[in-house]
Amino acid sequence: MQKLGKNLGGYHGETIDIRAVLGDVKAAAPAHGWDSEVFHKINDLDLFAFHRKSEAKNPKPPAARIYISAGIHGDEPAGPLAALKLIQVNRWPENAEIFLLPCLNPVGFTLNQRTNADSIDLNRDYRDPQAAETRAHIAWLERQPQFDLYLCLHEDWESHGFYLYEQNPDNKISFAEKMIEAVKKVCPIDPSEIIEDRPAQNGIIRPNISPHERPLWPEALWLITQKSRQGYTLEAPSDFPLATRVDALVAAVNVALNF
Repeated sequence: MQKLGKNLGGYHGETIDIRAVLGDVKAAAPAHGWDSEVFHKINDLDLFAFHRKSEAKNPKPPAARIYISAGIHGDEPAGPLAALKLIQVNRWPENAEIFLLPCLNPVGFTLNQRTNADSIDLNRDYRDPQAAETRAHIAWLERQPQFDLYLCLHEDWESHGFYLYEQNPDNKISFAEKMIEAVKKVCPIDPSEIIEDRPAQNGIIRPNISPHERPLWPEALWLITQKSRQGYTLEAPSDFPLATRVDALVAAVNVALNF
C-alpha cells in the first residue's frame, strides 16, 4: 500500500461532515446500551460523552474501566469515524465499562483545521487550560472514576505508517506489540527509528518524560497523571486512504478491549 502523496505541509486528505457523523453516533448508541451526556456546547455543536456499563453479572475480577477519546484535532477525521464504527459493530467485552468521547473538537472539523475556533491546539491545553472545550472536558473527567486504561485516537499527516505511544509507568501487561501485529493486517506500520523526535521500535514509542517538566500537556499526560496508570495514543497515517486509517484505529482498540 502506497501513500497518497496529498499531505504537503499539512493535512489535505478526505474530510467529514462532523454533524452527520455525530448524528450517526447518537442514533446508534442507544440501541446498544449506551447512555449519553452533553457536557459542553460550543456554538451549535455539543460535546458528548457516552457511557456503557458492564454487562457481566457479579464480575470477577471487577469490570475494567476503559476510556476512549477521538477528534481532538479537526484535521484527523479517522478518530470520530472509528468511534462510530466501534459503536455500530458493538463487539465490546462483557466485563468492561466503557467511556467514549467521539469528538472533542467538533468546531475544528467544521473549519477543517487542527485547532479550535480560537486557534488553540486543544491537545496542548491540559496543564493550564485556556479553551472552554478543554476546561469542560477536564471538569467531566474529574467527575468520573479512575480508568484502568485510556486510548486516545489520533492521526499524523507526516507519518509513513501507523504508530503508537505507550504510557505504562507501573509496567503492567503491555498491549503495544499485539496492537501493532493487529494493525499490520490492515495498514502499514511506520518503521522509522525516530518518530516525532523520539526513539521508536516497530512503530512503538515509549517516551521517558517527566510530565511536570513539560509546559504544554496533551490529553494523554493529564490522563496518566490524574486518571489512569496505563494508556495508548494511537496514530493512524493520514496520507493513506481514510478507510484504512479507520480500520487501523479500530484494530488497535479491539486488541486492548479483548486482551
